[in-house]
Amino acid sequence: MQIKQEIEQAIMTAAERAAAEGLLPQGAALPPIVLEEPPEKDMGDVATNFAMQSARVFRKSPKAIAEIIVSYLTGDWLERTEIAGPGFINLYLKPSVYADMLRGVLVAGEAYGQLPARADAPRVQVEYVSANPTGPLHVGHGRGAAVGSALVKLLCAAGYAVDSEYYVNDAGNQMNLLAVSVNARYLELLGQAVTFPENGYHGADITETARRIIDKDGDKYLALPEEERLRIFQDVAYREKLAALKEDLADFGVTFDRWFSERTLHPDAVRRAVDELLARGTAYRKDGAVWLRSTDYGDDKDRVIFRDNGVPTYLAADIAYHDDKYRRGYGRLINIWGADHHGYVARVKAAMAALGHDPAQLTVLFLQMVSLYRDGDLVKLSKRTGETVTLRELMEEVGVDAARYFFIMRSLDSQLDFDLDLAKKRSNENPAYYVQYAHARISSIFRQAGELGLTPADGAELALLKEDTEIALIKKLAAYPEEIARAAAEYAPQRIARYSYELAGAFHSFYNQCRIVGREKPLASARLALVTATRHVIRHSLGILGVSAPEQM
Repeated sequence: MQIKQEIEQAIMTAAERAAAEGLLPQGAALPPIVLEEPPEKDMGDVATNFAMQSARVFRKSPKAIAEIIVSYLTGDWLERTEIAGPGFINLYLKPSVYADMLRGVLVAGEAYGQLPARADAPRVQVEYVSANPTGPLHVGHGRGAAVGSALVKLLCAAGYAVDSEYYVNDAGNQMNLLAVSVNARYLELLGQAVTFPENGYHGADITETARRIIDKDGDKYLALPEEERLRIFQDVAYREKLAALKEDLADFGVTFDRWFSERTLHPDAVRRAVDELLARGTAYRKDGAVWLRSTDYGDDKDRVIFRDNGVPTYLAADIAYHDDKYRRGYGRLINIWGADHHGYVARVKAAMAALGHDPAQLTVLFLQMVSLYRDGDLVKLSKRTGETVTLRELMEEVGVDAARYFFIMRSLDSQLDFDLDLAKKRSNENPAYYVQYAHARISSIFRQAGELGLTPADGAELALLKEDTEIALIKKLAAYPEEIARAAAEYAPQRIARYSYELAGAFHSFYNQCRIVGREKPLASARLALVTATRHVIRHSLGILGVSAPEQM
């Protein structure tokens, strides 16, 4: 049992014993026990405001409750207690507790931080990025990719069975526009007079695609009917763009368990979902179109899912896609969408409820904007193309590790100001560098220790670790499993980024104050054991973030 759970149980047991002996009311509904680390070392190792929170329940003053609880409080971990202020209970732990904490980390080794499998939890699917295969990924997609992949790894570490998925929007008008855009550039390059479609894709990559077609096949497609040429160009461009997306994501450390093609939904899955809605009476026909009764499920108006010309709307495909997810047996669905899709949630959830699924099983996380800054100025356009900055360009400028760490370290639902200059710094000002440098410094310690024959032996006297920075580092290591569980529950990989930074800070403080090489062997061995445990946790936390743990920097 973790020490925190032991303390919570001891406080609960003390309250129950006091109630059994008539000092506190029996049968009272007790408030949650909240444990905190006091702001000052002389105020104990752990503090709780339980006495103040339970004053109304017990109908006594907090100080009186604290005195009663303390009189019944016991545990092998407890050295002494102190009542402070209006009724805080400060707990001082025995030194052996910290040795036991560290020993637990060392016994778990590289697996420390991996929580037990949740056999009773439903399988989870995380769908993210899902950008249209019509051009390169930009930095906004990169943020979603970094956070989504970190969330998948976080949930896996927390014991959940998780699958990741990319929904490829390869059907519908955007694919027609892709073909029309490539065709226009193809004709331009061959000297034909053409008006570029106003709503087409204007990126330089479209021109490059058209040029590659000419380099390979010349002007042979000019002789074809436009409809056939557009079909060929759509296929060529689609395959090229999708391959480029996959390559960019792979280089960014992002892979998926499944790439789901929207094309596979048409027409059968879409028609099946719509027919099911009509059969249930949760959709209806009006003016030649089919409408979802989404207002019955909290939406602000009913939505068209089949137009009067028989063409399905985007919503129809999304309904079929999410219906397919439920049919595949996932008990929890997590989507990461751009903030501009906020209004879309109600109608998708309405459709799932209308199909008999539980809409509460679907969670949508919203991705806010990324603003790039260089030399204090906002960067809006790519240096290379004069258009939106791509993920590839960001990777080339600041590196994958810094880009991923910066994307993840802020909550997904807050706008991110990305400082390019800071991300490239090789100093402690750069949070990614700061954490990685802690691991590199640990590797250096082991190289030096190895040269002197020092090893963190299994029988190291861990009770020798008594310095403030040693204890602070052990506490931080011991908090990691709880941090994993909490971050997973909140879908908040940014918590792991923050934890890794704080752990690195605790290690750097320890390193600056506690020598290893040159100290007597028992103490040096104990400190090497602490460094070993720290290395495990830094690697594990950076692994969740998809950031490397370098041996040298």
